[in-house]
Amino acid sequence: MQHEQEQPTGPPAEKLDIVNPATEELITTVPVTTPEEVDRAVGRAAAAQTQWAGLPPADRARLLRRFASVVDGHIEELGVLEMREAGHPLSNACWEASNVRDLLDYSAGGVERLTGRQIPVAGGVNITFAEPLGVVAVIAPWNFPMPIAAWGSAPTLAAGNAVLLKPAETTPLTALRLAELALEAGLPEGLFQVLPGEGPVTGSALVEHPRVAKVVFTGSTAVGKRIMARCAASVKRVTLELGGKSPNIIFADADLERAATAAPGSFLDNTGQDCCARSRILVQRSVHDRFLELLEPAVHAFRAGDPAEAGTAMGPLVSARQRERVRGYVPEDAPALIRGSIPEGPGFWYPATVLQGTVGERAAVEEIFGPVAVVIPFDDEEEAVRLANDTDYGLSGSIWTRDSARALRVSRAVAAGNLSVNSHSSVRYSTPFGGYKQSGLGRELGPDALAAFTETKNVFISTEESQ
Repeated sequence: MQHEQEQPTGPPAEKLDIVNPATEELITTVPVTTPEEVDRAVGRAAAAQTQWAGLPPADRARLLRRFASVVDGHIEELGVLEMREAGHPLSNACWEASNVRDLLDYSAGGVERLTGRQIPVAGGVNITFAEPLGVVAVIAPWNFPMPIAAWGSAPTLAAGNAVLLKPAETTPLTALRLAELALEAGLPEGLFQVLPGEGPVTGSALVEHPRVAKVVFTGSTAVGKRIMARCAASVKRVTLELGGKSPNIIFADADLERAATAAPGSFLDNTGQDCCARSRILVQRSVHDRFLELLEPAVHAFRAGDPAEAGTAMGPLVSARQRERVRGYVPEDAPALIRGSIPEGPGFWYPATVLQGTVGERAAVEEIFGPVAVVIPFDDEEEAVRLANDTDYGLSGSIWTRDSARALRVSRAVAAGNLSVNSHSSVRYSTPFGGYKQSGLGRELGPDALAAFTETKNVFISTEESQ
């Protein structure tokens, strides 16, 4: 997932310039959080966490539901902020805000169900407690600023912890607004704080702080490795959601029209800036040409344009830096099977591009994180699985076939954490999400998410009579 924090090239900045990717206009500036301010924030968070964990579970659940309700009243406002700072089409951005609301509500339902166990033992009673960790740092990316911030924060709060959220340098505005809405909902002051800043400064201060019990990071595999190494120094817990190079496997017996119509959304949604993007399209050789015939009009129908306009399916890339990175994978003279159109004028635009892939080439194996896919033919099921697994990543993928037995065989054989059959849907707040191999460590979302933010305490109580 190449949405790592922007890396400064000079001395630490005092403020962040927030730019609209569709217009290249400066929206506002945001002060950065210094290491000294991080330390004070950790102190406030620790005090608030003690108060929060001491509340009756029903009261914590009620406050989280109130937080969800307050967010619900600001869906359009949050959507507009996300559109302006990240370039997402407004309808998508409003959906992302509603996802924050839904995840807060879902997590609130787990507060009173986070229980320990009684384990039969000889000579007494053995019970376990699920206790909160304390202060948790959530380092969120720029590709889905609101939802992924909530993925880390909502279950963390529900489990009784405090959250220090560091948004990406380019997209802090929705996070700052969510912190204001948390206070409006009645959450204790200091419990949910947003600390804008640069990764190597603000992020490092959070990762290395001795009173931060866990780090939740979503970003590139390279940065995730560095964070994991630094957390190892103090045996700090981590959850890492990292890169992906997901396959979209099209078998000859699939509903080709349906698969081709759905395919553009699988690698063009969010302008391809999605760790789950199905950017490797593996097509059985006997239907390769027919599938491309069906794919071309579907790609052209996925319209790039003004994010504020109804009907816009694809906005700009998040920054000029990201656009240059994507261009590096597609030379100007590279022959494209399909190439879409983009608006003229300002904005970090890049056209939808489909390339004929060659096994082993950079575009076929590295995460581009832009609206680019490669098409690679295969002959049989064995080769499809081999190609799907021929990557360092294992986050997501799709399998298109009418054969239910084949769907199950291939699902079990592909090394990825989230697979869809005859669909491209990867993420639901009610189901686990995470990757195999270098796509990450741990799972987010789903019914067990709260447990990842607790310690298990075991207590034995002797029932033997005193002598």
